[in-house]
Amino acid sequence: MSRDSHASPDARPGCCPLYHEAVELIGRRWTGAIVATLMDAHPSRALRFGEIAQAVPQLSDRMLAERLRELEARGVVERRLAPEAPSRVAYALTDMGAGLEPAVVALKAWAQHWLDEDRARAATRAN
Repeated sequence: MSRDSHASPDARPGCCPLYHEAVELIGRRWTGAIVATLMDAHPSRALRFGEIAQAVPQLSDRMLAERLRELEARGVVERRLAPEAPSRVAYALTDMGAGLEPAVVALKAWAQHWLDEDRARAATRAN
């Protein structure tokens, strides 16, 4: 007999641990903006640190470096070292990171619909 068959009728399903892990990873401050910036670049083109920093101007260099290290460690971003002197480092999404595209597109659409609407309501109330 499965574990669920002993659950009370009022029991609610718990949060999926993998879903929770994904939200915690991508939902960290600035991580979504970094992933979206890399996603908006041409798929075959990696972005240099400065290009990412320029695309997200409020993001400090320290925080950008920290988030890129985290994303690289989790396999979402790859760090590419160009074989030239002086060497240049660039960042690109891995296949795992590129797999986030449907979620990022859906979240952008949700934000444009609901958050724009919410701002418009707030502006109307302020007037």
